[in-house]
Amino acid sequence: MMNYAAPLWLPGGHLQTIWPAVYGHRPVPPLPAYRRERWRTPDDDFIDVDRLQGSPGQPLLVLFHGLEGSSASHYAQAFADFARQRNFAFAVPHFRGCSGELNRGPRAYHSGDFEEIGWILARLRREHQGPLLAVGVSLGGNALLRWAEEMGEQAARFVTALASVSAPLDLAASGQAIGRGFNRLVYTRRFLSTMKPRALQKLAQYPGLFKADALLAARDLYEFDNVFTAPLHGFKNTDDYWARASAKPRLQQIRIPALVLNACNDPFVPAQSLPHAMPGDWVTLWQPAQGGHVGFPKGAPPGHIRALPQAVGGWLADHVGRLPAQEKPNG
Repeated sequence: MMNYAAPLWLPGGHLQTIWPAVYGHRPVPPLPAYRRERWRTPDDDFIDVDRLQGSPGQPLLVLFHGLEGSSASHYAQAFADFARQRNFAFAVPHFRGCSGELNRGPRAYHSGDFEEIGWILARLRREHQGPLLAVGVSLGGNALLRWAEEMGEQAARFVTALASVSAPLDLAASGQAIGRGFNRLVYTRRFLSTMKPRALQKLAQYPGLFKADALLAARDLYEFDNVFTAPLHGFKNTDDYWARASAKPRLQQIRIPALVLNACNDPFVPAQSLPHAMPGDWVTLWQPAQGGHVGFPKGAPPGHIRALPQAVGGWLADHVGRLPAQEKPNG
């Protein structure tokens, strides 16, 4: 269990969320010197993957970022620093359009994008000889869990262990929470400030893909998803998307070691929406009282954000030693 207590100077879920996102990259110098690779997707689009080289025989840690995230996000930098300290290889595959360049295809990404997760992990598995560990953050965490659910016992062919961090396991509950009060004024506004312009760029690529006036009128993620995310990715509407993409109802289908970490004061993920009993033998739930959304800051001012990757990365690394002898990497 993650034994986390927030510093007294950062009380409450909002401060524990906002401080790491705004200032959290500063205590992790120097910034990662990523090597970028461009991969062609199965549908003739592209994604960009930022990578760090590790020592031979060491695990590869793969991070799937959250909504509007990237390899420059504070949590990605923190996990990169963890990987560097352990001599692990590290990779951040960007979801479509999140690497700084608009993707070519008539789609973007979404919380249940398990097929995208699947082909990425399959390619990394072919390339890497040692253990492969995966962590998904927020949207990326839900999508990673959905992949494990869909794969069942076959997931172990690709990944040794996985973890989700602050994932909105019940998308309807999280969507309602982020659309109210302070959350709507701060977080929703921030997300839409980048999501709307990117969606309009997609409309310029594919005229008629959706109605621009309806998108511009969207005031929360429910309305945005109804106009853009749901129809672009094969869902009837937001309700259909949120129901089918949520990981919570299918957690018992997972058949590889999986850690699910959610702070109970996460502004985006209501505590009452979290699973309250272990969903089978493969899933471990960590639900500390504090931490915010992808936060978990520690230390005296200005503090640091190393607690999250140390706890989650350490849990993942512990499972490498539990592999059967024939599956351990050479060297």
